[in-house]
Amino acid sequence: MSWVIKAFSSSIGKKLLLAISGLALCGFLVAHLAGNLLLYVGPEVYNKYADALHAQKILLPIAEVGLLGLFVIHLANALRTNRENREARPVGYEVRQSKQPPSAFLKPASSVMYGTGIVVLLFLLLHLSDFRFELRNPAVAELTPFNKAQVLLRDPLTAIVYIIGSCSLGYHVSHGVQSAFQTLGVNHPKYNWLIGTVSKAFGLLVALGFGSFPLWAWAFHS
Repeated sequence: MSWVIKAFSSSIGKKLLLAISGLALCGFLVAHLAGNLLLYVGPEVYNKYADALHAQKILLPIAEVGLLGLFVIHLANALRTNRENREARPVGYEVRQSKQPPSAFLKPASSVMYGTGIVVLLFLLLHLSDFRFELRNPAVAELTPFNKAQVLLRDPLTAIVYIIGSCSLGYHVSHGVQSAFQTLGVNHPKYNWLIGTVSKAFGLLVALGFGSFPLWAWAFHS
């Protein structure tokens, strides 16, 4: 096992772990978003989905531990890779070359991955605090899953953090998916444009999907 640890401790190994864990987490995002979109179908369908999910007394904790492990691996390797990149280039370039026209307001996702990652982490912590551990509003434990989501998402702080966090998450994965495929060797001029388009579309879907839930709670449930 020592050679495995040594391999994934190298610079290339860390990037591979970052890419693989990132794509795995994107898979979870798809499943999680698909389940949460049942809120739009109605309380009966969403409650059945949530009850069936939480009825998995063995599989659910295993899945949660696995997700935690993936997140820790992704975060740890992102921090290590970012540190190594800074150490390798302690002085930034005076001018960054880009095929895109310069913008004073919108930077490429690749240049703000660290910042968006921090916002996503804070977003995740609030989400777990509210929905998993019910720390800020213990009374929601007595509600049905549908009504619980409705009450929590109508909280002003939660709504603001959800919208900002969803936009940051979408922007983060719009670059992350493309970068992960490049790291894994899926990189060719013939289909790079397709990977880039799919990555941006996926990021937009994530941002609009998760960001829509507090708007739904406020707009349709007074």
